[in-house]
Amino acid sequence: MLPKEILAQVRRIEIRTGRLVNDVFAGKYLSVFKGRGMEFSQVREYTPGDDIRDIDWNVSARQYRLFVRQYQEERELTLMVACDLSGSQFFGSGQKLKREVAAELCGVLAFSALKNSDKVGLFLFSDGRELFIPPRKGRLHVLKIIRDVLAYAPERKGTDIAASLDTLNRMLKRRSILMLVSDFQAEGFEKALRRTARKHDLIPVVVEDPREEDLPALPAWLDFEDPETGERALVRPDAALRRELRARRAVLRARLTEAFRSAHVDPIHVRTDESYVEPIVRYFHERSRRFR
Repeated sequence: MLPKEILAQVRRIEIRTGRLVNDVFAGKYLSVFKGRGMEFSQVREYTPGDDIRDIDWNVSARQYRLFVRQYQEERELTLMVACDLSGSQFFGSGQKLKREVAAELCGVLAFSALKNSDKVGLFLFSDGRELFIPPRKGRLHVLKIIRDVLAYAPERKGTDIAASLDTLNRMLKRRSILMLVSDFQAEGFEKALRRTARKHDLIPVVVEDPREEDLPALPAWLDFEDPETGERALVRPDAALRRELRARRAVLRARLTEAFRSAHVDPIHVRTDESYVEPIVRYFHERSRRFR
């Protein structure tokens, strides 16, 4: 039996995301994704103007020239939400944890898909598979997805995006819209990201908290605990430490930017202290312009 506060939170998310879907997202989702759900048909030689994300690199390498995959349009799309539930997702310096923001994002995306008669599935991961919910339709199914993002107790605290993506790729037999929701505080996932982007319509959603980039200037010692390893340390947020933290964050962002560029995917960046509506709307707008 779930605690009453979790059930109440699921209901609040349903009400909030339902309004956003009706007022903002449903039409944008339809214009962006309808016609992009495709089933593989054959390959043909590349011609200028083809979408580079459709290049079949295995065939191209064997033939020593570029080939692209051709697809037949599907009437029904599948949205698979892959959500990171590692220890760092349970952090939040304001009113919401990163996990709670992820749950609302999943709700918005899932109800948008549902309104357009698409199936929705969920894959929760840490340093491996935690939970897989096959794609289905229906309001109760979407509420179960939101509930599990909020309430599922992961078995592990680490993060392994590469292994989790490879597992999901083996499980998904058809091309899907794949929303990858994570803070991407991991290493070694670049190749898996590229493999996944070739197989699915991959959209990374980066969830960040402002305290991961900067600490308050306090004349005191702070007790910190790594949520994934359990290691603890006393630190004093003086000017030197804050500069180092900002520099490390800049390096991480540069690495992420290069990983996404290499995979030919465009990310959505959201923060725990800001509305996620504008970043998603902006992404939909830019994507619709690109595929117009």
